Amino acid sequence: MKSELAELDQKRTMPDEEAPDAVPVPHALVPHLGETAILLDIDGTLLELMPTPREVWVPPGLSETLNRLTERTSGALAMVSGRSLNDIDLIFAPDVFRAVAGHGAEMRLSIGNEADDLHAPPMDKELKRRLAAIAKLSPGILLEDKGYSLALHYRLAPHAEKAIYEAVSLIRADLPNAPIEILPGKFVCEIKHSGFTKATGVRELMKHEPFRGRRPIFIGDDVTDETVFAIMPDMNGLSFSVGRRAMGVNGHFDAPSDVRAFLARLLDPR
Repeated sequence: MKSELAELDQKRTMPDEEAPDAVPVPHALVPHLGETAILLDIDGTLLELMPTPREVWVPPGLSETLNRLTERTSGALAMVSGRSLNDIDLIFAPDVFRAVAGHGAEMRLSIGNEADDLHAPPMDKELKRRLAAIAKLSPGILLEDKGYSLALHYRLAPHAEKAIYEAVSLIRADLPNAPIEILPGKFVCEIKHSGFTKATGVRELMKHEPFRGRRPIFIGDDVTDETVFAIMPDMNGLSFSVGRRAMGVNGHFDAPSDVRAFLARLLDPR
């Protein structure tokens, strides 16, 4: 089994034509879910992207799969998302999962103990006010205030992308010493505190039970997931991209439906 894992490690793919067309289930992992940590991005990875963030939905059967994997891994399953903890809970309600949320700004280390939830400090109110005004550039730009960050979604106004980033850059130029960074994503521009990413969140998560000492599997789709792809080799982990062939991953899935099928097959004792 170790040889199978080693062979899979060697198949870290390059972008575009050099990447494989499909990802085989790493059968060597199935008997070892008790030694594995499963880390999942949500939008575009576990669930299909929708015109607005509020329109995403959990397909039939996924809740059962996630809960069974949580049980089989003794709780070592976590969402790793740009969404807030509150958003994640609304999507998967009534289920509650451990999570790295807000691109590392929030973290739920255990279920049922709010004292374990970690949160980044709120963004400056005046800065937030100036950034929020950018939403007035065009109808269809949706503003999301996470407290510690501000996101401008333009899936309904893709023509506004250039204007949004130009406006954000002008504000950023006025505040060269502000501890913020611009985080581009799929039809979203997010402005957040610097110093935390999905990767910093995952590193912290993996220090705590039940994740500590396990081999992580991370699946993500966006450029914001690349920081986690980059640290998986340090943890002897496996990483998979969705939709696009990202640099340095072990393979890729074509669509979220393939990810869900992969997770379901991990539970198959055969």
